[in-house]
Formats: sequence, structure tokens, C-alpha cells
Amino acid sequence: MAKKDITSLRGTVDFLKKQGELLEIDNEVDPIYEISGIQKALENGPAILFNKIKGYPHARNIGNIFSRKERPPKFFGFDDVKDLRLKCMEALAHPLAPKIVKDAPCQEVVVTKDIEVMSYLPIPKYTDRDGGRIIGGNNTLLTGKWHGGGTHLSFNRLNFRWPASCSLAIGAGSHLESAAHLLHRGDKIPVTLNIGTAPACMMIAGAGFLHPLVPVGADELGFAGRLQDKPVEMVKCVTQDAYALATSEWVLEGYIDTTQKAWESEEAETLGKEGVAPVFPEWTGYLGKAYRLLLFVCTAITHRKDPIFFTPQANSFEGDMVGAAFREACFWEIANRIRPGLVTDVNIIEGVAGWGSNVVFQVHKRRKADEGYQRQILSAAQANAIGLRLAVAVDEDVNIYSAEDIMWALATRVNPRQDLITGAGGGMGQVLMPMERVEMAAGSIQYRFEGGMAFDATVPFDHKWNFERSHHPVDKIDLKKWVSAKDIERIKARQSDYAKVMAKMG
Repeated sequence: MAKKDITSLRGTVDFLKKQGELLEIDNEVDPIYEISGIQKALENGPAILFNKIKGYPHARNIGNIFSRKERPPKFFGFDDVKDLRLKCMEALAHPLAPKIVKDAPCQEVVVTKDIEVMSYLPIPKYTDRDGGRIIGGNNTLLTGKWHGGGTHLSFNRLNFRWPASCSLAIGAGSHLESAAHLLHRGDKIPVTLNIGTAPACMMIAGAGFLHPLVPVGADELGFAGRLQDKPVEMVKCVTQDAYALATSEWVLEGYIDTTQKAWESEEAETLGKEGVAPVFPEWTGYLGKAYRLLLFVCTAITHRKDPIFFTPQANSFEGDMVGAAFREACFWEIANRIRPGLVTDVNIIEGVAGWGSNVVFQVHKRRKADEGYQRQILSAAQANAIGLRLAVAVDEDVNIYSAEDIMWALATRVNPRQDLITGAGGGMGQVLMPMERVEMAAGSIQYRFEGGMAFDATVPFDHKWNFERSHHPVDKIDLKKWVSAKDIERIKARQSDYAKVMAKMG
């Protein structure tokens, strides 16, 4: 395996190049539609580095870093996604605290006067329905007393409608919401918006942690440090009593003004209604809607020389994969606390209504006394993950990485009168999910969670003998004895994903 340093985006780009996982585009590309279109057209493929951006000769851009499920494990020296999840579980239990440094690459260039963010950053416009040029790839860093003495990272949607300030979308139920809307309401909260960070930091920002496991005050940068086996470096800001991620490509220093709100788009402001005007494609697969949001005020721009911008797409393989491993680790840890060892693997299926909406547990019932605990685990997942819409438990003979095989288990092993578990409705859900937005007669918008679905698709322990899957002897033959290597390669290339799964399982 190629020698690597993945504690910065710059080092990660070098590693991707050595692995043959980087596509470099040298022809000029426009941040308006073209970057988005190219990334979407080449989804589930290589990471893409754009070396020449129209109107921004000082910057480059990268996307699709996490677009393949098998790529993140390789960043950290693993060949299997399961090993990555286990490392994330170790990180949750044994964080490695961040380190403060005096000199940092992210402060090679410092701008504190005449700040005009749009002229510095090649912010994309994803679609012609977008409510502006939206930043979706920043990591908002909250530290110190503002997060109960810990550290917090998150992705937040930004629209710089003004030269040095923007609307900042904060997820319902998130730690940043707790800080800005509950614990420190009325304050100006110093934060940094870090763009182009290390993979471990991006994964933390996108994790969607289950808060019973990761409460306010947790050291989330410590999780990233343990994952990369090196402390995440932070540097004191130039203009704020806050910290930045030292190896970031870009940093926007500033504060969240919790006393001011701003319309997220011009159309929303004209309409005077929240949750109606479009913003950009969200992780749910639907077009996000604009709201009146808190204001972020930028007091400095710092960056590396020849900086690289990061443009993930929310509704994409990358959007699903960037936070999946730590979220899966949280589900697995909860399962282990309920019944140690019963769950042997956990997977979030990419592309199924986004990373926040589903989880699949692989269960190995060792004795009759294990029966029933899988339902406790499904119920706990629904209770602890805001807006979780689909949870499934399957046996060890089902491939949890294949949506088709999971569907087979649902179709053949679920008794709809007994094995469908519905979460109680009326709680908080995912604001970005249209089914969880209800227009009230008075014109205000209420958010509700109508309840998730959980399926116990495991077979009864006492009747396992009756559910034996057929197995063809694929492990006992050598195809090359009858078929040429060229024909084998040609035929396998034409097989559907599920055919490949079945061919491997027999």
C-alpha cells in the first residue's frame, strides 16, 4: 500500500493520485453548474481535481473524495469497511485529544480587510433551481465553553448573500443547534468554517452522531485523532477567540450572531415564507427549501497558498459515505450495550433516502436466549436517531451490503402482523424530509416525525433449520478449467450487482 499522510487534504490528494483514484481535469471549468454536472456524471468513480476554475485563477477544486464505499477504509490502512467501523468504535471509546500549534498551513495567507468571500472562494451553483451559490463543504468548528468544554464539527449549508456574512443552516437536534438556539442564545458565538480538511475531520462533521453516545461536551476532534492515529492540530484564530483546523485549505473566521436572522435566499425573502423557495439538492434526494436562519459574520479569511476548495454534493454517494462509518459505529455500539455480540455488522445503504434515514443490522443468534433482543435494538435505533425512517435486522446469511438481498429477506422472512415495528409518531424528525414538514392552517410550519419503520427479518431461532438457503458449489469449481480468463472477465463485467453477489455466495 502506498505511503500516505491523510492528516490533510493535500496529503490525501497525493495518496489518491498514487492509488490511481484521482482524475485531474486541466481544462477550465465554471463553478456555475459545470463542476456539479461533471461530478454527478462521474459519480461512484474517482475523486476529481479541477486545476483551472473560471474566475478563480488562485484556486483549485476537488470533489467525489468519498464517492466509493471501499475508498475511506484505505485512507486509514484497512481493506474492509467493517474494519473501519471497528476503528470508529475504538475512536468513540478512546479519543485522542487535539493538539494546539502556533504555526499552521491554513494561515499562510491572511485577509482581514475588505472581505468579500465570493471573490475569494469558487463557490459552486449546483443546479438552475438553486437559491444562490451555496457552500456545503465547510466544517464548522465549535470549541471550548461553547460546546461544554469539548469540540464539535459539522457540515452546514451557507449562502453568502452579503460580502462578509451569510445565512447558516443548523440541523434540528444538532449540537450546534443546542449551542446557538438553547445554551448560548443571545450571544455572538465564535466559530471557524474550515474548508478542505482531513478525511477524518470530514467524517466527523458528517457523522450525525447519536447523542446518547456523543453528548454536548464530547471531544469530537478526539474521535478524528484516534481514527487517523495522530492528534488533529488546531491553531488560534487571528481575529476570534476560537480555533481553526491547522491543515485546512481555507478558513473563514467569524461568529454566529444569535440575535440576527437572515433569509436564506432572495426568493424566500420576496415570498416572506419559510420552507417554500428552493435552495439546492439535499441529502434526502429532494430539493432543499429556504428558511430564515442565523447570521454568520466573517472577520477574516485565511488559506494555504494555491488552496483547494471542496465541493461535496449532499445528494450523492459522497454525501452518504462521508459520515456513514461513525454513524454505523454508533448503532453498533448501542446494539452491543443492549446485547453484547448479537450484532456482528452494521451497514447504512447508500442511496436509500440518505445516510440519516436507514440502517441494517446483521444479527447472529447464538442461543434461544438471544431471541427478541434484535427487536430491542431496532426500537433503540429508532428512539436514538432523529428521523430514522427505516431499520432492518437480518441474519448472518444475508448480505447487508446488497439492497436486493435485504429485499429478499424482507419478502421471505417478515410476518407483517408481527415483524413490522413502527416508531411512535409525533417526535422530532429530519427537517429536510418533505414528509416531516406539515403546512399548518395559520401559515406556520410544524415539524413532526410520523414514525419510522423497523423490520425484524431474522428467522425464529427454533426454526432456523427451515430457512436454509440453497448453495451452489461456486467455491468448489475453477472456472478457468472450462472458460477463458478473457471470457470470464467479459461475462462478469455484464453481470448486475446482485448477480455478482449471488455468484459469490452461491
